[in-house]
Amino acid sequence: MIHSLLIYGANGYTGRLICERAALLGLKPILAGRNGEEIRELALTYGWEYRVFGLDTPEAVAEKIHDVKVVLHAAGPFMYTAKPMMEACLLAGVHYLDITGEIAVFEMAARRDAKAKEAGILIMPGTGFDVVPTDCLALYLKQQMPDATRLQLAFVGQGGGVSRGTAGTMVEGLGKGGAVRVNGQLQHANFGQNSLTVPHPAKTFFAISIPWGDITTAYHTTGIPNIETYMGFSRRMYGWIKLMPYFNWLFRFSWVKKYIKKSVTGNRPGPSPQQRANGRSLVWGRVFNDKGASTQAWLITKDGYTLTAITSLMIAQRVLQGDVKPGFHTPAGLYGAELIMEVEGSERG
Repeated sequence: MIHSLLIYGANGYTGRLICERAALLGLKPILAGRNGEEIRELALTYGWEYRVFGLDTPEAVAEKIHDVKVVLHAAGPFMYTAKPMMEACLLAGVHYLDITGEIAVFEMAARRDAKAKEAGILIMPGTGFDVVPTDCLALYLKQQMPDATRLQLAFVGQGGGVSRGTAGTMVEGLGKGGAVRVNGQLQHANFGQNSLTVPHPAKTFFAISIPWGDITTAYHTTGIPNIETYMGFSRRMYGWIKLMPYFNWLFRFSWVKKYIKKSVTGNRPGPSPQQRANGRSLVWGRVFNDKGASTQAWLITKDGYTLTAITSLMIAQRVLQGDVKPGFHTPAGLYGAELIMEVEGSERG
């Protein structure tokens, strides 16, 4: 029997939000993860099937997923978990989606384009807040200025918070620096090396350069060769960030990472329902061409976690309905710049 959808990491903070959304949509996914007790309890809550397995080897994982059409992978940090699941999907002929925002994962996925086409599957990382809204805005800007050669993207969350899983991914990346794309090539850059004041109509905010997934995805989506990504940040904290290159060695210690993770989230698994309901995300972008002209655009959309649950399942449903093309693809690259506008409450200008 061929099942439709398997959600791996369903018991995590974002995984649970995806499950809530799936239930509202009338979907009946298989829930999966390595924590048997939590997965079993969650599956019983919804009356859904479940499977308990780790990601030890692609071959073992392929045995667990061979009878599903789509895997929605929600268990990070993806720098550790994406490869075995992606390889398992290639072996089993199963479409692969995830919610990462990590450049290394997008680069790894892009290198598997030929294998994915041969296997007849879609590989699409970044189906959540990372990177759907920014990817769609990048393509929208490219459509406004077809000869653009430089792209800046920035975002900030208002009224939300950070989950333990997101904090874990962020902390694991500390000490590794940032990245930009120059003349089509990835280049190392210090975290926060550049800054700018973003003139978003909803709020002008200060932002610093970070290694966001669009450094890779926007390049594949638009072909623009020079890309920088920014996140809203406190000016006061920026002074400390600029000192980070001198302390990168410190982030190699596990106890330092554990301390920072706890400091970021406390004992909360993630933002409360009220925080998410009151939160929103501001996204902004600007493109330049070689003649010195530029144009800007912006988005206002839901908070990052709510948006991730909506867009990841929106894309999963499209794949299940046959709206799919084998190979590595980005969300906007396959489904267009208007994808984000299908999310209720999204505004663009």
